[in-house]
Formats: sequence, C-alpha cells, structure tokens
Amino acid sequence: MKGGKRHRQADDIAIEDFQFLMRTELLEATPEKFKRELIACMKKASVVAGETFIVQGDKGDSLYLIQEGSCIVSLDKNGQSYPITRLKRGEIVGELAVLTGETRSANVHAETDMALWVLSLESFEVISGRCRPLLDFLTDISTERLCSRKITAERSIGRYTIHDMLAEGGWSIVYRGVHSYLNFPVAIKMLKHNMARDPEFLGKFQDEAKIIAQLNHDNIVKVYDIEHVSRTVFIIMEHLEGITLRHILRNKLRLPYPRMLQILVQVCAGLEYAHQQGIVHQDVKPGNIFIENSDRVKIVDFGLASPIGGCSDDLPGTVFYMAPEQIEGEPVDARTDVYSLGITAFEMATGRRPFPDDVCSVLKAHITESTPDPRIFNPDLPPEFGAFISKATQKDPAARYQNCREVILDLTRLASKAGERVAPESHPKRRMMTLFMFYRDESQLELNQIMEELSQQLKALGAELRIADFEGV
Repeated sequence: MKGGKRHRQADDIAIEDFQFLMRTELLEATPEKFKRELIACMKKASVVAGETFIVQGDKGDSLYLIQEGSCIVSLDKNGQSYPITRLKRGEIVGELAVLTGETRSANVHAETDMALWVLSLESFEVISGRCRPLLDFLTDISTERLCSRKITAERSIGRYTIHDMLAEGGWSIVYRGVHSYLNFPVAIKMLKHNMARDPEFLGKFQDEAKIIAQLNHDNIVKVYDIEHVSRTVFIIMEHLEGITLRHILRNKLRLPYPRMLQILVQVCAGLEYAHQQGIVHQDVKPGNIFIENSDRVKIVDFGLASPIGGCSDDLPGTVFYMAPEQIEGEPVDARTDVYSLGITAFEMATGRRPFPDDVCSVLKAHITESTPDPRIFNPDLPPEFGAFISKATQKDPAARYQNCREVILDLTRLASKAGERVAPESHPKRRMMTLFMFYRDESQLELNQIMEELSQQLKALGAELRIADFEGV
C-alpha cells in the first residue's frame, strides 16, 4: 500500500479530495468543529487490484474510507473462504478491530485499483474520545455488519470460543460457543457495541447477568460466567436445543389443550422460584419462553427484571403483554408476571392476542378493557380455562391470582379434569459430568491429594465425586 504524508492540514489536500470527504457519511456524522481535525488525521493511500490490505487475524491498527474502487470482504473458516460483502466508494472498512481492540475478523482484498483514506487507531482514539457522534456512527456501522453476518470468525472470549451467530435482538447478539478447555457447548450473549457505549444500557445488561446468575432452577436459563472484553460485555449461558414458544405459535397458531397446560405449569414453576428470590421478570411473553427438545421449558431474557416493588418511568416489556401497573409506572410484583402469563395463555389457546395490535389501542385496552373469553375464538376450551384467563388478567392486581403457586394449583386441577398430569417436579433431577484423566503411576500420591481436596469442595456445593480407576489405557 502506498501512502502520502501522515500529518497534513485539511487545507493542503486537493479540492476534489476535500469535496469527496465532506460529502461522506463519516464526515456528515462528525460535528462541524471536528471535521477539519479528522481530515487532517487521515492520509491518502492506494491499493492495486488483487492486493489483500486487511488480513484476518492481524492486529487492527487503522480503518479505511474508500474514495475510488471496490473491495471484497471474505472470511476464512474451517479451511474454506466465505465471501461476506462488497464495499465501494464512500464506505468504511476495518472499523470493527479499531473499535473493539480485537484482531481483524475478516480478509479484505482490492477488487479494482483503489484510493483510500486511512485513519490510524491512535488518531481515532484521540478524536473519538472527544467526539461522541463519530464513535456512535462507527459503532452503528459495525453493529449492523455483525448482525448481518450469519458466518462469523472464531473469536476467543475469555475461556470461551465463539463459533456461529444464533440470534439477534434489540440489545444483543447471541452466539453458539464452547468452553475452550472443557469443550462443552454454551450460548454467548454479547451486548451490541453501540449499546455498550451507553452507560444506562450497559448497566441493564450487567444487571441481567447478575440477576440470572442468582437463579438456579430447571425452568430458568442458567448463567455460567460474565466476561468483559472487546469493549463490551458477554454473558455465558447454557446452550439450549429447541425452539421458542413464539416460533411454535407462528407454525401451529394454537396449541393442544394438554400441551398448553404442561408449558404453563413449567413457566409458573420458574416464575414462582424467581419471585421467591425477590425478582419480577416483567417481560413474560412467547418469545421469552423456550421449549427444549426434551419438552422442558426454560424462561429466558431477564433483561427487564426488577426487584419486587420496583417501578420505572419507562415502558418496560412488550406492550402486547404488559400489565396495567407497568403501563402506569406503578410498582410491580409477582402478580405483574401473572397478568402477562394470562395474556400469553390466551394467545396459546386461541392463536391470537386479546387486544388490537396497534400500540396506542393495546395500551389503552390493557388498562380499561376486560380480556375476552378465549372460548369465543376456540369453542373447544372448557369453561374453567376461560375463568382462569379472566382471573389471571384482572386489571386490579388484588383481584388476580396472588402468586404463581395459586396458578399452578388451578392449572393442575384443570389438567386432572382433562385426564392429564402436569404437576411440576418437586425434586429436581441431578446431572452427571464425566471427566477423563490420564496419568502415570508416579503421580498417584499427588493426584490422590488433589482429588480429596476437590471432593471436599464439591461437597460444599451439594455435589459428590465418584472415582473409578482403569489400568493399562
């Protein structure tokens, strides 16, 4: 790559170059008082067709603004090269490594001869530290690109390795990963870089991790670890195989009555446990109810959870499932989740939500209108189920079920009347982990001591260590 002088005043560049730079989205996003300083920090360079000027795995020491020509972004993975995108005049390349401090996540080679403007990492950090709009612009670009990539480069996040993207939401991206040493699968939830720049969002994301880490229940997704790397936060969670209730409803519209009761009882069991720990989920809805392949139900996404009695001036949760007290900014408690569960149950039974789909109308309806009888839309439902929906979704919290234990008792009675058994497990099943250790006889004494210490530590956690010895392997 050929470059010009590193330090130049903006007035020293050719008029056509200056006009180009001032019309780019990068400069348009930069406040007027920083424009000339930014231009002065950039140097012009050229790349010949076919040259790879960004190499995956290299240190990211600069980003590039394309003035002329085009380039291809590709990713090496599992011995193959995958084309990601083509970038052209006015677009930026190489910003992710500069923003995160990670190594380059892809290769970039010139499709044609190119003219580029180079901004070094050092200059970027100096300017972005005083110019938040520039930082926001580049983080928005990198976040959009990360979300659009179904194939991602393997990345090390502490003791874990990211493999592929699983899902993307408003705040975060969820990846499939593994523990780098123990090789067990995990889900890795990354706060988007543009959100990580916002202290309020960063705090909420960290709070979610701390909240779930406190919870240990078969019907709540487990958190294993929290990592602060690459200028954002990663929550390491158990990897779930299955599908959300939202996806099931999209395909089946409504659920068979016995299956619906089984799911609802498991959700209630998880919520009851969370409530006993002083936590209200505040966003119970089909998208946050995960059905594993084994039919075990897991509650996910505690990003809006709060202590019982907490309140907020914001509108938390998804408006279609929000309780009246949430909408009005009143304190929330277990009955708030009961209301949202009732609205979710209505949709499970009928294939539709009880109130209009436009935001203003549904907010008003949650406060003023009674929930319709679900048998209007599904006549096969028993009258008792309609009574359950009515009680769960009363506008006055005092008229609802007062806790999830009451809901479980009613749902269990409904299931028993239908000839089904749906009671939650009173004794959680234990898990077993297998560890293989290969050693020589001369290490036996030291290993016995280590195993004894490990056994005592495991007992303190309620676990037990069983050892079987094999010779001649």
